[in-house]
Amino acid sequence: MFFLNDKLIMSSESASEDCLAWAARDTSGVLSPYKFSRRALGSDDVSLKITHCGVCYADVVLPRNKIGDSKYPVVPGHEIVGLVKEVGSNVKGFKVGDRVGVGTYVNSCRNCEYCNDLQEVCCVKFPTFTFNAIDVDGTVTKGGYSSYIVVHERYCFRIANGYPSELAAPLLCAGITVYSPMIRHKMNQPGKSLGVIGLGGLGHMAVKFGKAFGLKVTILSTSVTKKEEALTLLGADKFVVTSDQQQLMAEAQSLDFIIDTASGDHPFDPYMMLLKTFGVYVLVGFPSEVKFNPGSLVMGMKTVSGSAAGGTKDTQEMLDFCAAHKIYPKVEVIPIQYINEALERLIKKDVKYRFVIDIENSLK
Repeated sequence: MFFLNDKLIMSSESASEDCLAWAARDTSGVLSPYKFSRRALGSDDVSLKITHCGVCYADVVLPRNKIGDSKYPVVPGHEIVGLVKEVGSNVKGFKVGDRVGVGTYVNSCRNCEYCNDLQEVCCVKFPTFTFNAIDVDGTVTKGGYSSYIVVHERYCFRIANGYPSELAAPLLCAGITVYSPMIRHKMNQPGKSLGVIGLGGLGHMAVKFGKAFGLKVTILSTSVTKKEEALTLLGADKFVVTSDQQQLMAEAQSLDFIIDTASGDHPFDPYMMLLKTFGVYVLVGFPSEVKFNPGSLVMGMKTVSGSAAGGTKDTQEMLDFCAAHKIYPKVEVIPIQYINEALERLIKKDVKYRFVIDIENSLK
C-alpha cells in the first residue's frame, strides 16, 4: 500500500494479475501475450475497459530500446479508447459506461504554470507517459495494448456520441500532435496556405485539419505515387514532388505555414524557401538533426517551432472539433495477433494511414 495526497491506496502488487496484454521482453521488440496487475483504483481515478488502441511509431521505438531507457516488459500503446467500468469516489466528469480516450500521458505535477494552464504536456517536472514511465505507486506504466487501464480522470477525454471508437483512437496522439501547434500558431485562418511534409499518420491529419480550417493545402512529398490519393481521397489542393527542382522552385514564397511530420533525415533549406515573409515552420517529427542556413530564417523573418502532443484543454477541443466537422482518420483495423507484422509494416511506411488494434474482440 502507499499514500497519495494523504489518501490510502492499495499497491498493485497486492492485486491479482487480471490485466491481459501484449508486451516486449527485450530489445528485439517482439510482442507476445503477458499478464500483470494494474494499480488499484484511487478516489480520483477512472478504470477503463479498452476497446481500441492506435499504433504509433513510439510503439516501435520503446519496445526496441531505441532511446536507451526501456523498462521491460514494455506494454506499448498511447492512443486508447474504451468504456468506463469503474470510477473513484471523487470522480465527477465520468460515469460507468461512458466512452473515454486516454492519450500520451497519464499524470503530471498539476502545480506548475503549464499544468495550471492545462498544458500538462509541458509540465516542468515532466508528464508521466502512458507507458514506460514511473506511475504514482512506483510501478512502470503500461499502455493500451491491454484489456484495461486505470487513469486519473484529469487525463481522460470524452468521445462524442456517434464518433467511431476505432477512428477516435489515432486522434489521441497523431491528431493532437498536429492540431495543437496549428492552433497555437494560428494555422486556422481561412484562405491562407499550408504545406504538409510527410503523408503518414500525422501528415494526413494535418491535411484534414487544414482543409477543415479553410486553408489551401499543398502536400510536399518525395513520392509521386501518393499524388492521386492525396488530391482525391484527402482533398489536398496541390501536390509537389520535392525531388523535382522545377516544381519546388515554382512554389517559392507561396506558403504561410509548413507543418513537418517527417522523421527521416531531410534538408530544411528547400522547404524554408517555400515560406512567405513572416511564415511559420513547425516541426513535429524527429529527424536526427535539424540544420539550415541562418539566411533561410533571418531573410523573411520566419519562425521555426517544435511541438509534441498537447495539453488536456487542446485535446478535448480537438476531439470535439473532429466530431463536429466529421473529420475521420484513415485507419486499418487489426487484431492484436497481427501486431508484430503491423509494426514491421509501420517501419516500412506500409500503412494508410494508421493501424488501430481491435482490443475488445481480439485480446482474449
